Amino acid sequence: MSEFSQQLIPVRPIRANRPSSRSLASKISIQGTLAMSVTAAALLGIAGCGSNLRPTVTPIVGTGPASQPAAYAFVVSTPTSSAAALGYGTVIDYSGDTIMATAPIGPGPDLFALNGGGTQAWTLNEDGTVSNIPVSTLLQQKLVTYSTLNTIPPVNTPTDPAGIDPVVALFGGSFGLYALDVNLNEVDVLTGTPDAFKLDVPVDETPVTAVGVATATRFYAITQGIPYLTPFTIPGAAQPVDGGVACNVNPHAVGVTGMADGIETSTYTVSSHIPVGVCPDYAVGSADTRRVFVLNRGSDTISVINSQNNAIDSCVCPPTGCTNQNGQTYTCHPTLPLSTAAVTATGIQPPNGTMGLPAVAGPVYAEYNTLTQQLVVSNYDGNTVNIIDVSLDEYGNDSPTFGTTYTVPVGNNPASVTVLADGSRAYVANQTDGTVSIVDIASHSIETTLPVTGNPRTVVSTQNSLYGKIYVVSPNSPYVTIIRTDQDIIDTSVLVQGNAVDVRITTPDGINQNTNLVSRLPGAGQPCFLPPSAFTSTAMWTLANCKQQDVSLLTSAALIKSAGKTLQQ
Repeated sequence: MSEFSQQLIPVRPIRANRPSSRSLASKISIQGTLAMSVTAAALLGIAGCGSNLRPTVTPIVGTGPASQPAAYAFVVSTPTSSAAALGYGTVIDYSGDTIMATAPIGPGPDLFALNGGGTQAWTLNEDGTVSNIPVSTLLQQKLVTYSTLNTIPPVNTPTDPAGIDPVVALFGGSFGLYALDVNLNEVDVLTGTPDAFKLDVPVDETPVTAVGVATATRFYAITQGIPYLTPFTIPGAAQPVDGGVACNVNPHAVGVTGMADGIETSTYTVSSHIPVGVCPDYAVGSADTRRVFVLNRGSDTISVINSQNNAIDSCVCPPTGCTNQNGQTYTCHPTLPLSTAAVTATGIQPPNGTMGLPAVAGPVYAEYNTLTQQLVVSNYDGNTVNIIDVSLDEYGNDSPTFGTTYTVPVGNNPASVTVLADGSRAYVANQTDGTVSIVDIASHSIETTLPVTGNPRTVVSTQNSLYGKIYVVSPNSPYVTIIRTDQDIIDTSVLVQGNAVDVRITTPDGINQNTNLVSRLPGAGQPCFLPPSAFTSTAMWTLANCKQQDVSLLTSAALIKSAGKTLQQ
């Protein structure tokens, strides 16, 4: 460093004679300059010389894509070795197709429901209890709590001679859990944590399902009017059948119409009794709560409820027609026909005509797509799906295109359907064929068909990122088939403990709430766990057989006993 200073400022030798005042000043100036140079050099050395570690002034922060919103599939499964065997709940992560948690949840669960937030599930168990299950990656058996419903009636009770659990559906709303009882014909209300019995709401005969938005102040209990727990003779039939499977055996001959009972969640009272069709077995509502669509398997129709008016979607118009605030004409649609037989029976036909409608339909499941305002329906008896325009105008009236119906043939016995959140495609579970049909919504055509494991009964979807995923379960298989929608190929299969009872997703798109709040117990028009081909003269259509998940467990046991006598089919 001294060499650097000397090269920077050359120093001349000082003569020995007495310096003049000028020479002295120069010397002082040179010495001062030299001192400053040495100081500057020292500072330069600190800043730039040597091997000292220099601190980082601006840290480098890693960049990458934002994390995906959490989305999970929740699967309930049960071993088939024993009805009392513990069932399991399994949480599957959307991102990695991995099991995040699994835990025992109760003995022999045969149906379950999920709340709107996708955070809480309930299962109805073989012993008549209800499991309260937190849906999270931290699920453990110790976190599962249990609720008690009304005691299962003893054998030979007149209204329930076989001593069957009379609760056939669960519905999870924001104001509590609702259990539908076909013995007492009531809706049991449970509130609190865990859910405990609060009161019961009397409804019409045989409530089999419920419909509503989680945050709505009203939901509807759908009743069939057919004795569920005792034998029922279908008109024209030689022998009776279990009432609970009459709408499975021959729904179009049953002839008994159902009701939709509006229940106010603020007062727990029935505010309306709305007539619907024959064998109503499922219902779905629009996200804005303005319309409710009740599927009538025995009528091949959909009953449309205007939930703003708490009445069927009908209107009385002057001779010039009904007009909205903009002067535009609108009509009302109390019934949507799904087959040519229904068109003949009702005298109603879709705005675009009857082309493509099957002779029979038999609707059992539907999903409403908010983005496109379309209802997509799976018709179990007609092997078709319907894509129906159910759009409204800005004032909540039916739009001019409301009821426009397109029909797409699919596989045999389509048990359920799901629609991607963007409304581009529908995925249909064909129970008898063991396949999933992929339907292009815009062109109303089949894109492709994929084979899956078992006989699929439920298919659900979530579109949480650049592509969606489809989850397919078959009650006679322990595998959950996962389809990725960017290529419409099978992504993987996930093994769960026991055969899968059902599956739900926590969110359809990572943002909005789960809209599928109700469970589907086999029977009452809903597909049995096994396809129709499994039932023969030695394995009859009975409530017990309808719930079996293994064909080897089907029996030739007689129907429900009535007045102490066994009724043969």
